[in-house]
Amino acid sequence: MAERGWTTADIPSQTGRVALVTGASSGIGFETALALAGAGAHVVLAVRDPAKGVRTAERIARRHAQADLTVRELDTARLASVRACAENWRRDGGPIDLLVLNAGIAAVPRREESEDGFERQLATNYLGHFALTGLLLPCLRPSSGTRIVTVASVAHRSGAIRFDDLHGRAAYGAQTAYRQTKLAMLIFALELERRLRAAGRPEQAMAAHPGLALTDVFRRGDRAGPIQQRIGRFLFALAGQSAAAGALPILYAATAPVARGGGYYGPDGIRESRGAPKPAWIAPQAKDPDTASRLWTVSEQLTGVRFAL
Repeated sequence: MAERGWTTADIPSQTGRVALVTGASSGIGFETALALAGAGAHVVLAVRDPAKGVRTAERIARRHAQADLTVRELDTARLASVRACAENWRRDGGPIDLLVLNAGIAAVPRREESEDGFERQLATNYLGHFALTGLLLPCLRPSSGTRIVTVASVAHRSGAIRFDDLHGRAAYGAQTAYRQTKLAMLIFALELERRLRAAGRPEQAMAAHPGLALTDVFRRGDRAGPIQQRIGRFLFALAGQSAAAGALPILYAATAPVARGGGYYGPDGIRESRGAPKPAWIAPQAKDPDTASRLWTVSEQLTGVRFAL
């Protein structure tokens, strides 16, 4: 069980460990990178905009003068960018101890496609992370302390994997598409853990969610209009918490000694909207083995990435 009141002060020393955090230039990703850097990790800021990544590194260094930081370009919405990031890391990077799959968008009111022909939220939030993990798998340090943490959401509870219209071409809804991506992330974490165990590998996969955390993803989404912005501000004023508080379950999954592979962690408050980290509730559709197997196969087909397990 998670200790009630767990904070960044409880993070064990991360000295000597390498943590790659996607979407690290703002919100949950920034707070996660900041805390890991403060705990001594070499933090890789994997971001879409390298210039913003440099500014983020400078911001972290102002808080932690001894921070060990690297900026890498990564746009999870583009398979070419995912492949380039992974290839560059395999060429000149070292073993990775923590892989935090955080980058995401939401509240995209009109359907958009990525350059690969995927629905944009699915591409950014899920398929890019699936591909990145598979491509970086050989770079993970073969240790039980190595963790792959996917960032899911309470929104997964009302999500469904629409295999007959995965990219929303027949019918698109911004929230329907978002919920599908977050359900996919949780299914991915659970299925990856199952496959790691079946292959006898020591690395662990788990998931976490930030509750209702006030971040740019929900303040403005990536294409959010004024109505979505007003709704977002209203919801967070009622039940939300800061990005720093929202990052705690992710940090707990990544570093707490009692966190386990296959675990799912979130806030301990009402409906897991805010509070200290604890084991979170997993909706039945996230635990269905047939859905997990089918989603894995479809993801391999769409991305062209197969895991060397």
